[in-house]
Amino acid sequence: MSGDLIRDAVARSANVAEVVIGRGVLARAGALYARHFQGPVVLMADDKGWGAAGAGVEAALTAAGITSRRHIIPAQPRPKPTVDLADSLRAVLKPGETPIAIGSGVMNDVVKHAAFTADIPYMCVATAASMDGYTSAGAPLSEKGFKKTIPCRPAKVLLADLDVIAAAPPEMTGWGYGDLAGKVPAGGDWIIADALGIEAIDDVAWPMVQGGLEGWLSQPQRIAAGDRDAVEGLFLGLTLVGLAMEAHGSSRPASGADHQIAHLWEMDDLHHGGERVSHGACVAVGTMTALRMYDWLLTRDLSSLDPARRAAEAPTLAAKQAEILDRFGPGEIADRAIVETRAKHVEGVELKARLTRLRDAWPDLAQRLRDRLWTADRMAGHLATAGAPVEAQDIGVDPAYLYRTILKARFLRSRYTVLDLLDEVGLLDQAALAALPKAAQTRVGT
Repeated sequence: MSGDLIRDAVARSANVAEVVIGRGVLARAGALYARHFQGPVVLMADDKGWGAAGAGVEAALTAAGITSRRHIIPAQPRPKPTVDLADSLRAVLKPGETPIAIGSGVMNDVVKHAAFTADIPYMCVATAASMDGYTSAGAPLSEKGFKKTIPCRPAKVLLADLDVIAAAPPEMTGWGYGDLAGKVPAGGDWIIADALGIEAIDDVAWPMVQGGLEGWLSQPQRIAAGDRDAVEGLFLGLTLVGLAMEAHGSSRPASGADHQIAHLWEMDDLHHGGERVSHGACVAVGTMTALRMYDWLLTRDLSSLDPARRAAEAPTLAAKQAEILDRFGPGEIADRAIVETRAKHVEGVELKARLTRLRDAWPDLAQRLRDRLWTADRMAGHLATAGAPVEAQDIGVDPAYLYRTILKARFLRSRYTVLDLLDEVGLLDQAALAALPKAAQTRVGT
């Protein structure tokens, strides 16, 4: 089923020409390249990505009579997904060359950006089911310390050999499971935005992600065991999510409060156990945080909300700007956060109207959310079984840091999420405390 959906999505795509996923398909890299590109190749990878698939791709290109050269960067320390790294890769491109990214998240994103800014297509050979960006039309990169998803063309061709994908380190597959798990609260965020008339659900992109999500997440034991069929399902799901983002024209189908929380940790260059914490690991914990806030929210009765009173009490844009400067400190990140916040801020009569709509819609909206979301306890069991982190402490985040992150995260994007709803009804602080370990709630809240 997922394979059929991918074929349909590729047929609709303006940029992705072919996706090949299967066992033993690495040997088809040369023929696949020749079908869609011309000229010599520069193979771009880090040491680990090269070790996973580089020699096989190089041999397939040679067998097809295609000239290639290597550009390999160190895998240790783990490369950072930055515009600077992408620019350095663009600088090594020679006229007429096509880049082939060999690797997983960071390598694909930086090559994607390098190719886009050079105005050339590229090919990607995936080496792990670790994230959903292989087919997405955006590169989540940091620029001057601010992480953002930069619009870019996705890979024209994606090749994924499931023998390579299944052999990836188990923690990388766990990261991919965590990234996919984030689509659960992201779906809730889109339901809220749709119900409040802020951003309508896309009838094409929504089912591409939400239609198969339960099934893709249903086999965490087999994912952890490296079962090829289960890992294939995970990779197909991640690929389809990327195509859904391209179809919609933004990352809304795949990204909500969970990613906003994760991106703050990535912007802080979070390290744990001597390694930079991966995107998927951050998203797994961001997912748990968002779902705990949802669990708390769904015990509230917002149908008793007083819209006029709350609109009068709510912070003004000036107050939010002051809070941003206080929480982030002056500089590029705060400046960008103010721009993003200004784009979604409403107050006065406009906020009263939105809160009235929320109050009236709440019984039906709450039921829609209950029907779509997972409880935090259910998600925790699945993440742990799949080998993904669950608690903030698993990635080196203490309760006070987690609490600060929750309160800052809504400022990071103009996208409306549960964080904005909670803020507008005056419940964000309480929900943030509810997302912390119980033993820390009183200590952090005082």
